[in-house]
Amino acid sequence: MNKLSALGILAASMLTGAAILIGAAPAMRSAKADWASLFDGKSLDGWKVGENAGTFSVDSGCIIAHGPTAHLFYEGPVHGHDFKNFEFKADVMTRSGSNSGIYIHTQYQEGGWPAKGYEVQVNNSHTDWRRTGSLYGIEDVKEVYVKDNVWFTEYVRVEGKRIVIKLNDKTVVDYTEPENVKREKGSEQRVLSSGTFALQGHDPNSKVYFKNIVVKPLE
Repeated sequence: MNKLSALGILAASMLTGAAILIGAAPAMRSAKADWASLFDGKSLDGWKVGENAGTFSVDSGCIIAHGPTAHLFYEGPVHGHDFKNFEFKADVMTRSGSNSGIYIHTQYQEGGWPAKGYEVQVNNSHTDWRRTGSLYGIEDVKEVYVKDNVWFTEYVRVEGKRIVIKLNDKTVVDYTEPENVKREKGSEQRVLSSGTFALQGHDPNSKVYFKNIVVKPLE
């Protein structure tokens, strides 16, 4: 084999290798962006609750919130349970008169209403007028977009200062947090930062089901 032939073979090999890497790049990016499950469908592994732990149970692939006020915080391995920019979604079903919520950018606390982060409302027919999809107390939804006793998908996207909430792919809230926002006393931590997720058990008369709880970090 002469020198020119050897150089030609080497060049062809390098081009082939480059093509393989280029072809693999989209797949690598896609794998990085995959949705990650926060709930195994069988147990509360990776989740932590303080007071009134009996409010939460698992049955038929669902987390059920039914009992005295309590909050179930995700403390599992996905992204070190610390999320800043993300997409989140869960399938939810409410019974008549029920109230619940999904907290974002929050942190574990033993009892009481979580002080840190925002609550995304779950409530189609409870006496509280703030309906499902509300960014509770910040940008509230009065309309009822989904029904009790029917599964619906609640989706939240946080990127930078923007929060988008969708119900069954319909946007119901598109909120941008003002720079250096100051909340009223008692709500000082109702701001974007980073943190985990929590599910709310509101009261003994509320019964709410959650399944297919997934997140896609955007960072």
